[in-house]
Amino acid sequence: MWPDFLVGQPDKPVRVIVVDDDLHIRRVMAQEIMNDKRTMVVAQASSLREAKKVIRQHEFDVMLVDLNLGDGNGLELLDLMKSACPHAEAVVVSVVETDDQVLKAFELGAAGYMVKNSWFGNYAQAVLQVANGGASITPNLARRLLQRFDKTATSADAVPRAPDPTLDRLSAREREVLRMVSSGYTSAEIGERLLISAMTVNTHIKNIYRKLQVRTRAQAVRFASLRGLF
Repeated sequence: MWPDFLVGQPDKPVRVIVVDDDLHIRRVMAQEIMNDKRTMVVAQASSLREAKKVIRQHEFDVMLVDLNLGDGNGLELLDLMKSACPHAEAVVVSVVETDDQVLKAFELGAAGYMVKNSWFGNYAQAVLQVANGGASITPNLARRLLQRFDKTATSADAVPRAPDPTLDRLSAREREVLRMVSSGYTSAEIGERLLISAMTVNTHIKNIYRKLQVRTRAQAVRFASLRGLF
């Protein structure tokens, strides 16, 4: 059973746009999304140029975007998406998952990264995860990134680091929420654990964005981790 407090109900499915220059892959993604009553495709695009028009012309909640489009890089669409549709989230879909490429995608605002033909998860599930405030990432990639951050943290710990005054702007509760966001909890799950409403959690997250001058959960988590909050 899909809880009624989560985003993505049969009477109000998550709206998705699919961007991929491979017609077969695009059809597979679209079909899988349409087969789930909680998600629906509102538009498709086969190129960077076409995607820019689609983003401006449609209301949507999640964008599935391939990196290698015939006329450019799909990462170029992330900034445009956040400007045209601020509440929307993006999941990058690619045939490769190099650490640098993934980190770049998250830094630019992506909330998920999927590898085409991966055994883990599916497109509709990824859409629902990010639409509900979570992140979509394969277990193998998650482990590699955690190992990479551990090495970075170990190296940083060897050098005395002055406290960052920026993080002092966050209240104790905002820090607590940010730590839980970094662990992959959705707003609803954070609310259950802190005994507050999901709406209150989202208010805290918006305040965190404003204070840290970021626009996505991924950017907030990376900002805090690089400055010693975790």
